[in-house]
Amino acid sequence: MKPLLRLLSVAGIGLLAGNVLAQTPATPYKVLDTTQLMGSGGIDYVYADNDARRVYVPRGGNTFVFDLDGHKFIGAITNIGGHGVVIDPKTHHGFSSSSPVGMFDTGTMQKIKSVDVQGRPDGILLEPFTGKVLIFSHQSPSITMIDPKDGTVTGTIDVGGAMEQAQSDGQGTLYVAVEDEKKIAVVDLKTMKVITKYDLGDSAGEPAGLGLDVKNHILFAMCANPGVCVVLNAADGKVLTTLPLGSGTDGGGFNPATMEAFSSQRDGTLTLIKESTPASFAVEQTVQTKAGCKTCSLDTKNNRIVLICTERLPQAASASPTTNAPAGQRRGGGGRGGPGNLDVLWVGR
Repeated sequence: MKPLLRLLSVAGIGLLAGNVLAQTPATPYKVLDTTQLMGSGGIDYVYADNDARRVYVPRGGNTFVFDLDGHKFIGAITNIGGHGVVIDPKTHHGFSSSSPVGMFDTGTMQKIKSVDVQGRPDGILLEPFTGKVLIFSHQSPSITMIDPKDGTVTGTIDVGGAMEQAQSDGQGTLYVAVEDEKKIAVVDLKTMKVITKYDLGDSAGEPAGLGLDVKNHILFAMCANPGVCVVLNAADGKVLTTLPLGSGTDGGGFNPATMEAFSSQRDGTLTLIKESTPASFAVEQTVQTKAGCKTCSLDTKNNRIVLICTERLPQAASASPTTNAPAGQRRGGGGRGGPGNLDVLWVGR
């Protein structure tokens, strides 16, 4: 073969190989591991403490702690229950979303005290701009702010409606899913007032999970009944697109490292949504998890998603078709209060 032809041939093979590689799909997500722990009581949120590499799951009247890397059970914080937990890495104090709020030490895993709050606590967030723990309620006052240093209530914000998951841009603006209004509330944390509420549109269901791409100012509202993700501009509330989800979403988020939003559903699915550009979004994958795994949290180190659900013992399920969840917790799939396994799922590539 002549040198020029040989060069063109090699270049052509290189281009072909490049095209083939470009069309090769990324490694799909799957359930990598499952940790089980026998117990009883309802569940709601799971929290991945990415600084201390732990996972916290309130169940019944206790909060169970797992190793975020090794997936092993570490121990339980007794007399601390509720919907969810957050950890302040500066003070090493943890807080539960319950009434009253439980405050504990992460080192000793012992309760410090109870903090009296009003309303019906549900969601919880450690907000970076104020440095406060925010408790989100299903009735007034909508948001209660707590100083993580000593557990004092520093203020409240009245938003109206049933508050669910929230996200902060770290610059003083807070976005909160208002479940019963089918809206996203925009709160100015500098003035502690509601700026506006974004309407999710007629095709949206009740928002529960919420993801935020801070860099590109994109919100991902995970809605149930029907199961859809409403993608909207965080600056003006303009709906960019609506994408399908599974049934019964109650948690979600956004991973800036992979540019993916995610939503966990009660029907045993986890939906991954790819943000290719700030104007291009598509469902990338639907992962089969377990029935009832409706809430989730992000392991930012390993780009993995942690989910939780419960599996009731067969005899308990047959003996009692309806079980009341502990005070302050939801009933239903994923939050069942009867005896059985707590399943912690680790999903990744």
